[in-house]
This record gives sequence, structure tokens and C-alpha cells, in this order.
Amino acid sequence: MSPATRPVTTMANKCFAAFARIAAIGLATCLSAVGAHAQSPLDNPDWQESDAPAPPAFNAAALLPLDMPRYVTLAFGVDPTTIRITPDGIVRYVVVAHAVNGSVTAFYEGILCARGEVKQYARTQSDGTWRVVSQAPWRALNDNQPSRHALAFARQGACDGSTAASSVADVVSKLKK
Repeated sequence: MSPATRPVTTMANKCFAAFARIAAIGLATCLSAVGAHAQSPLDNPDWQESDAPAPPAFNAAALLPLDMPRYVTLAFGVDPTTIRITPDGIVRYVVVAHAVNGSVTAFYEGILCARGEVKQYARTQSDGTWRVVSQAPWRALNDNQPSRHALAFARQGACDGSTAASSVADVVSKLKK
């Protein structure tokens, strides 16, 4: 090998080595992201829902309205002081429905963004007291429910794709837009 070609070969080796290091760093970053995702509570076969606390008090005068389709005759709003994001990925909240005739009903619910599901823990009775729903199932957000308010809330702030919003302040900010 002539001395004139040696620097080119050395330069090519240095470039290849630098490229290999960058590729390795990129691969390690991707694998760590996959590893972080794989450690999600929902990927754990032993995952269990945290116990839902008792339905919180709510303020029907301080609701943040949900944008609902025109065909929905009820007006829905979420009390921002009731929103909680749990370590197991559930966004719990109280949503209040106002009917045209003046009746008001509240629901204490949870959204599991990772699975696109909603669960109703309690609803108010005609006297305004809470009635706990025993053994309520998780249902798909987009199934044929009586109302699509949970899906609206998920899309308008409770969920960021398939994960819960990063904070209650983030949810409130999105609902105020």
C-alpha cells in the first residue's frame, strides 16, 4: 500500500467508526424506549387497578365544558378540582350533565387511556347523593354508550394518545382552550 492511500484508508476507518458509534447510540436509545414502554403497568400481567376513592364533592358552577356533537342534547362539563391521575394510568374525574329541562346528573368515572376504556364508579341520584356502582366493568370509549362524553373528555385533554395526560394542570389547560 502506498503512503498516498494510507491516509484515505485511515480516514475511512475513522468515519466508519464514528458512524458505528452513532448507530449504536441510536439503537440503544430505541431499545431503552421500548424497554420503558414494556414496563408499563398495563404490560404487566399482574397489573391491578388501584382502589378508587369515594366520589369527591363537585362544584356544578365551576365546570369546564366538553365540546360535544350537535346531536347530543345534554351539556357536559368536568369539575377540574376532581381530576386525578393515578400511578396506574387512570384519569379519574367528575363529569356533570345538564339537561334542557334543568335536571343535573353527575358521574364519577375513570378513563384508562392505554386501553381506550372508561369505567363509571358512581352517579348521583335525584336527591344529589352518590350511588356507587358495584363491580362496574371497563367499557370501550367508543362503544355504543348512552353518551360519548367520556370519549370527548379523553380526546379533549384526559389522554395524550394512549397515555394519561402528564398532569392535571395539562388537562385543565387543554379543556380551557
